Amino acid sequence: MSIEVPHRDSRARTWPLLASELSVMFRRRRTWAMLGALAAIPVLIAVAVRLTNGGRAGQGPAFLDRITENGLFVVLTALVLCTPLFFPLTVGVVAGDSIAGEAGLGTLRYLLAAPAGRVRLLLVKYVGTAVFCLAATAAVVLAGTAAGLILFPVGEVPLLSGDVVDGWTAEGRILLVGAYVFVSLLGLAAIGLFISTLTDVPVGAMAATIMLAIAAQVLDALPQLAWLHPWLFSHWWLGFADLLRQPVEWTSFGNNAVLQLGYLLVFGALAYGRFTTKDILS
Repeated sequence: MSIEVPHRDSRARTWPLLASELSVMFRRRRTWAMLGALAAIPVLIAVAVRLTNGGRAGQGPAFLDRITENGLFVVLTALVLCTPLFFPLTVGVVAGDSIAGEAGLGTLRYLLAAPAGRVRLLLVKYVGTAVFCLAATAAVVLAGTAAGLILFPVGEVPLLSGDVVDGWTAEGRILLVGAYVFVSLLGLAAIGLFISTLTDVPVGAMAATIMLAIAAQVLDALPQLAWLHPWLFSHWWLGFADLLRQPVEWTSFGNNAVLQLGYLLVFGALAYGRFTTKDILS
């Protein structure tokens, strides 16, 4: 009986803290502004294609020239555009602000005295960032689906393997792609959390996280560093094309998930080591 009480007490402290973190995050205008900006991207793509009658084959981002044939390609085009740039920008802001923002506001010491505990607070901050990653992905998927349904015809969808599937099956594939993108952002969230424990200046942590995301993609584009590419957290970000084949090819999803898990474990451990030994002065 004495073993179960602390466990229940730990859960009793964790869930209110997590609920408070999510409540604060989604009450911020900044959060909704970023989600609104992400949702606007597929809408802008759909409107631009509608007004210009589409693009030429082989030009522009992947799937752009197929939007006029089927509105479901709006989502895929938007995800191709958002994954390398806009998702890292927004996730970098949230992750970089997670710990450093509390320190900058002078509330970190009070949170730890709640009692929240450093490990519990670190876990809650990461989960909150992961929830934002999910919300960001969902914003693009939902807005893209709505824009595609309203502005373009939707019917059978040709997959990359040449097979044709109905609209509902295609939407299921799009949800798989969304899950793939969500998983892709978890490693960056862990990196941002670690960087956030290094400073009391949230802007610096945000900028460093975003710059690392850009640097990783630049390194991934250099053929001279091919040996390094499989170890870069951004390497598999655009590998979701395998989910658009018949049958579904899960290799890229698995490789991406393992890579992001590795970054989560490494940078989660670094964040733990830094945060649990850090002098909290603010």
